[in-house]
Formats: sequence, structure tokens, C-alpha cells
Amino acid sequence: MKKHNFSAGPCILPQEVFQEASQAVINFNNTGLSILEISHRSKEFVAVMEDARQLALELLGLEGKGYKALFLQGGASMEFLMVAYNLLEKKAAYLNTGTWSSKAIKEAKLFGEVNVVASSEDKKYNYIPKGYMIPTDVDYFHCTSNNTIFGTQMKVFPTTPKPMVCDMSSDIFSRVLDFSKFDLIYAGAQKNMGPAGTTLVIVKEDLLGKVTRQIPSMLDYKVHIEKDSMFNTPAVYPVYVSYLTLKWLKAQGGIKAIEEKNEKKAALLYSEIDINPCFKGYTATEDRSIMNATFNLTDESLKEDFEAMLKEAGINGLNGHRSVGGYRASMYNALSLESVQVLVDVMSDLERKA
Repeated sequence: MKKHNFSAGPCILPQEVFQEASQAVINFNNTGLSILEISHRSKEFVAVMEDARQLALELLGLEGKGYKALFLQGGASMEFLMVAYNLLEKKAAYLNTGTWSSKAIKEAKLFGEVNVVASSEDKKYNYIPKGYMIPTDVDYFHCTSNNTIFGTQMKVFPTTPKPMVCDMSSDIFSRVLDFSKFDLIYAGAQKNMGPAGTTLVIVKEDLLGKVTRQIPSMLDYKVHIEKDSMFNTPAVYPVYVSYLTLKWLKAQGGIKAIEEKNEKKAALLYSEIDINPCFKGYTATEDRSIMNATFNLTDESLKEDFEAMLKEAGINGLNGHRSVGGYRASMYNALSLESVQVLVDVMSDLERKA
């Protein structure tokens, strides 16, 4: 039976990537060595790292614009700390739209004053705040583009003369944006790009070196830039699989082409949520994420039947985050429209049986 993987992360990746990555575990690039044992200093892997960094910038339209791409470790959670360590001299502005932005705020407070310009905590993060002002006396503004747990997504980003930092862990490479509006972007690979273990950071080089504190080498973006993401042993296999995924994305036609597919998937599922009396969406309609759709049953007595039907259909990873409950369908780039249709058919069947 085919599995339909809606897991929020680690998540579905393209079958072509699985096949090529699995072959590399046995014999990487005809070296006779496994990708798991090859030296990260070998010319074969150095080429992978260089190509992956270049391809990330190319897909985002940031080549030749003063940005550097890095593959680091520690996940987005490490970036919560590193961003503030490298950029926060006195004060920073943060938009609080969920669990991950709250964690970023907590880390930033270790280094300076944090001005939370707006928050959706009052309604359990089911919407994106609007109409907020970003102070002119801050070192940077930080936001989270997509909230995996609550299923909200920023559709419009503010215009500000201050540097803008964005956590794009769960929607990077999924939709067309003017990425040059951002001075620093970070994203854990495991929610749309690759396996857990590496984190992509895109940073404008002239943003760095302005804080007066001494930064430990491992946490200093400038050190990682100088060492081409090789200051310490990188996460070789996650970087390699992320590179394969970026190549796959380019072959699909890039971000514009994948966005069109993502919008079709989201429209199909949200339409069923809205017309089916057995379900109710969690998120404000105008802020719905095209990556993570969150919803609940209107009658909890249907739960046993619904989950049995999901299992029979081969649907995996639909349970909502433990802090929210309900259901969450993560529709990352590699998920097919066919899989979303299978889920919609199950939801429709539940209505007929109810």
C-alpha cells in the first residue's frame, strides 16, 4: 500500500532523492566509498557543499547580491541564539506568532532588550497580527514566516529600514517572495528541504561584525563564512540530501513552479475543511498556511472511525502537535496532489458515514 506522508517534520522528500541518496550510502559518485564514510575534506564532498550553497542562493534569486549561504548544525533552535549573539547590540523587535517565535524571543532576551511589537498569543496563535509598528531604534526585526504548529503563514512582510531576520524553517523554497527584503534567513532542513541534522542560513555579509561583544567561534557567522561552512565537520549526509532536494526543485521549474502546485494542494484541502460539517479549521482564513493545514473534528465521537479510515487509506503523520491537538496536514513540496486527494476522499467518506 502506498503511504501518504503528511508528517510535519522530518517530512516527505522526493522519491528521486531517496533513490539517489540511498545509492550514495553504498557507493558515492563511483568513489567506492559510502557518503557516510567519505572525508568532508575530500574534493567530492567539498564540491557538494559548494554546489549546495550556490544553488540555494540561485533558487532564492540572491546570487551576486552580497549574501552568503551556510549549512550549519543545531537546527533553528540554535539560530534563535546565534541571531541575537551576532546581531543584538542593544534592542531588537520581534513578532510573536507562535511557539518558535516565543522560543526565539526567550533566547534574544539573554543579549539585550526585546520589543515584542505584536503577538497573537491572545487567541492561541490562530492568526497573524497586522498593523504593528517597528521601532526605529532597534538593531533588527525578527519574524517567523510560517507557523508549523498552528498553521498560520505571513502573506505580507513589513517594510522597514531596519535589518529583517526571518525563520523560514517550514516554508522556505515553497513560494515566491522577494527574498532580498531579508537580511538573514534561517531554516532547519527537516521541514521542507532535507533530513534532520543541518540548517540553512542565508545572510547578508555586511550585516555582520557590528556587535561589540566577543562571539565564540562556533557561534560566529563570520567564522563559518570564512571557513565555507567547514569550520567543524559538517553534517555530511544531511547536506548531501538537501543538495539533491535543491537540484530536484530546480528541475521542477524552481520556486514559481512548485508554488503553483502547493497552492493547488492547499486549495483542495481547505475547500473540504470548509464545506464538510465534520471538520472545522483552526486558523483565521486569511492567514492559512499552504504548508500546514490545522483542523479539528466538530464531533469527537467520530475520532475512532476517522483514524481507522486514515490508517486504512495509508495516511501517515496527520496528528496535530501535542500542544494544540486535532489534526495537521503538512503539504510540503514533495507531497503529491494525489496524496491530498486521498485525504480529502477520506474526509468526505466520513461525512457520508456520520
